Amino acid sequence: MSAFRILLADDHPLVRLGLCSLLGSHQGWEVCGEAVDGRDAVEKYLELKPDLVILDIGMPILNGADAARQILKDNPAQRILILTDITSEKVIRDCLEAGVRGWIFKSDGTDEVTRAVEALQQHVSLFGARVSELMMSKYLQRRDAGPDEAKMPQLSPREREVLQLLTESKTSREVGVILNISAKTAETHRSNMMAKLRLHSIAELVLYAVRNEIVFVQSPVTASLPERANGTSAHTQSLN
Repeated sequence: MSAFRILLADDHPLVRLGLCSLLGSHQGWEVCGEAVDGRDAVEKYLELKPDLVILDIGMPILNGADAARQILKDNPAQRILILTDITSEKVIRDCLEAGVRGWIFKSDGTDEVTRAVEALQQHVSLFGARVSELMMSKYLQRRDAGPDEAKMPQLSPREREVLQLLTESKTSREVGVILNISAKTAETHRSNMMAKLRLHSIAELVLYAVRNEIVFVQSPVTASLPERANGTSAHTQSLN
């Protein structure tokens, strides 16, 4: 029987190390690749065609939600597990609508990671209890708040990519190199976004990106690795 091949994408090396140790110890599972950002994840997915992609959300260059959209656009049946510390109901909802069928938090512990991978291996969706609680809580808040406020214009997938790179202090030339477009095209995207959103500076674009969860402001992450003693694993360790 061939191994169940898993691609890991997280910008924190210690988290990837812990996950490789955990998943590699499971019989029949193989970590076939690691990615350090969302764009790297999409490229490694296209190259490796894994059975499962495990994605963090708050990654540089391209966030995990947009990476998931690109992967699922290529293959709507691709199994994706989101493993993150981002607790945004909007991001969870957007990922579900895109086709993601698994979401757990890093603080849920390694037992939950193993259970989620086992479920997705059997083509069963799995969302941690905290995900359901968060979704219900936000739904009730919106219902009690009355009619939704007028929605801001929506950015295209390409505009979202350009915006994230600009908020990471990339120049138009650097944006062009990363996205394989000209610097002039990158500048045009920036101008179009500012006109569409009625913004007047890069600072306002950055604020928009943070408020609309295209980029994420996070505290430093400390990864607790699965401990091994006498051939056993401490599968209750946190993967924060």
